[in-house]
Amino acid sequence: MPITGLDILIPVLVVLVLLLIFVGIKTVPQGSNFTVERFGRYTRTLSPGLNVIVPFIDRVGARLNMMEQVLDVPTQEVITRDNAIVAVDGVAFYQVLNAAQAAYQVSGLENAILNLTMTNIRSVMGSMDLDELLSNRDAINERLLRVVDEAANPWGVKMTRVEIKDINPPENLVDSMARQMMAERNKRAQILEAEGLKQAQVLEAEGRKEAAFRDAEARERLAEAEARATQSVSEAIAQGGVQAINYFVAQKYTEALAKIGSANNNKVVLMPFEASSLIGSLGGIGAIAKEVFGEDAVPLVRRSPARPPVVTPDES
Repeated sequence: MPITGLDILIPVLVVLVLLLIFVGIKTVPQGSNFTVERFGRYTRTLSPGLNVIVPFIDRVGARLNMMEQVLDVPTQEVITRDNAIVAVDGVAFYQVLNAAQAAYQVSGLENAILNLTMTNIRSVMGSMDLDELLSNRDAINERLLRVVDEAANPWGVKMTRVEIKDINPPENLVDSMARQMMAERNKRAQILEAEGLKQAQVLEAEGRKEAAFRDAEARERLAEAEARATQSVSEAIAQGGVQAINYFVAQKYTEALAKIGSANNNKVVLMPFEASSLIGSLGGIGAIAKEVFGEDAVPLVRRSPARPPVVTPDES
C-alpha cells in the first residue's frame, strides 16, 4: 500500500502537539517561583505546581528559591571608635518575598546581600567603643537587622536575622583587658571592705550611744525613785511617823552590811549579832528622832544594846 502525504502529516502533527505540550507545561517545585518573560519582558510569576505558558513565545526567566536561606558572613577586621582592631564574623538569614523584584531589581542577589551586610557591620561596629561591642551584642544585632532589612527591601527580600558570631580582639588587647578587669575588681573589693568597716563603726557608735542613753535613763529613773522615797520619808517624819525613820535607816544599815560582807579585801567576816542588835540600833535612832520631834514621838520598837560586828581583816 503506497504511503500518502496524509500518513506522514498525521504523525508529524502528533509529534508537534506533544512537543508543544512539553514546552508549554512547566512544573514549579514547592518553595520556588519562576518568572515568565515574553519576548524578553517580564509578564508574570509561576507559583509552585503545574503551569502552562505559550510555547516559543514565553519562556522561563529566573528560578528563585522562596525559602529562608542562610548566608555566612566571612571574617573581617573592624576598627572601633577607640581605635581597637577586632576580627568579626557573622551570619545572615534572608527570604525572598517578591520574585520579580529579586530577579530584576538587583544583579547577583546573594552577593549583594553579603556585601551589604559586611558594609553595615563595619559601619555599626565602627561607631562603638570596644567595651560596647563586647557587652551589647544584642543591641548590635538588632541595629544591623534594621539597617540591612531597610536597604534590601527594594530587592523584594526580607532580612529575618543578622547575628554576630565572634568578636576577637588582639591577644595583647585581651591581656590588657584582663589586667584592667582585675584592677577594677580589686578596687571594688577595697571599696566594699571600707564601706563594711565604716558601717560597723557606725553601728558600734550607735550602740554605744543607745547604751549610754539607756544607762542615763536608768540612773534618772533611779534618782527619781530615790527622791520619791526620800520625800515620802521626809513627809512621814514631818508628820511624826518614826516608823518611816526606822525602815529607812534599817534598809541602809542592811545594805552597808551586805557591802562589807562582799568586800574583796576580806576573806573572813564574822558578824555575831542577833536580831535584837538591829532592833537596838533602830531604837537608838528612835531616841534621836524623839529629841528632834519631842516627847510625843514614841518609837514602835524598844532599844536594846547592840554589839557591833567583828570584822577580821585580810591577813594577806
